[in-house]
Amino acid sequence: MTIKEAQQEVDSWIKTIGVRYFSELTNTAILMEEVGELARIMSRKFGDQSFKEGEIDNMEDEMADVLWVLICLANQTGVDLEKAFSDNMKKKTIRDQNRHKENSKL
Repeated sequence: MTIKEAQQEVDSWIKTIGVRYFSELTNTAILMEEVGELARIMSRKFGDQSFKEGEIDNMEDEMADVLWVLICLANQTGVDLEKAFSDNMKKKTIRDQNRHKENSKL
């Protein structure tokens, strides 16, 4: 599935099952909530915390939730994520051509 197809699929789902998009501000808050849920899993799986009784490692699902809400926000604001990602990769490639290679910390 391409990013463009994902944006179309989310838009179709919203319009047929979800009724309408939440406001951009609400979706931004939801995005922060989903990132927090992913951070909780990451801190338990790869950090110093341990899973609490009853908690499950649902990292893939939490990542998908983050992607879902980001796609909603892109759809709402007219952002073509495929183009934006391509442009961002070009920017990073030009800007960081030697940056990481020359970083003695890496």
